Amino acid sequence: MVILYNIAMMEALRPYILSFIPLFVAVDAIGNIPIFLSLVEGTSKAQRHKIIFDAVFTAMVVAVVFMFIGTWVFSLLGITIPDFQIAGGALLFVIAVRLLLPGAQKSVLTSSRDKDMGVFPLGTPLITGPAVLATTLMMLNSFGLIPTLVSLVLNMFFVWITLIKTDTIMKVIGPSGVRAFSKIIYILLAAIAVMMIRHGIIGAFIK
Repeated sequence: MVILYNIAMMEALRPYILSFIPLFVAVDAIGNIPIFLSLVEGTSKAQRHKIIFDAVFTAMVVAVVFMFIGTWVFSLLGITIPDFQIAGGALLFVIAVRLLLPGAQKSVLTSSRDKDMGVFPLGTPLITGPAVLATTLMMLNSFGLIPTLVSLVLNMFFVWITLIKTDTIMKVIGPSGVRAFSKIIYILLAAIAVMMIRHGIIGAFIK
């Protein structure tokens, strides 16, 4: 009975786990730390907390809104899910390759420093960018609304914790550790992009 219960629990959690991991890779909370620190340098603790709140709130709203209207927009434009899988996968692959190149920056917007930096560029496109939007719709199509929404909320909560604890994380793993972790994340992102393209081709051409 215990074994059967464990199997049932794993099956119930499977959609949540499988939707959480790609979103975790796409969000890349650890990889955002150096950019975040460069943007908030010289700000007070209260200002930093406000920036973090604005960033996470903006990222969450953009992702959720796109999750609900994305399919409708596709229907309006005559775009199918396989079309989006191929295009989104290709975009993710290009992004991953560019990030893996020596000296690559996650965004050319890292020099932006103003009172709205929590909204732009931190909230979007750094936290919720093309990779997260594409992955969100793919997970919605594959696992449904509830697992995708729960996974998105959990990832945004992880981003919030990560940004709050940036100083501690940097002390523990250091700049080199952050860069190494980010490279691994980018390789996983490239692999997910290839998977999306493969699924899109199968869906479009193999009936």
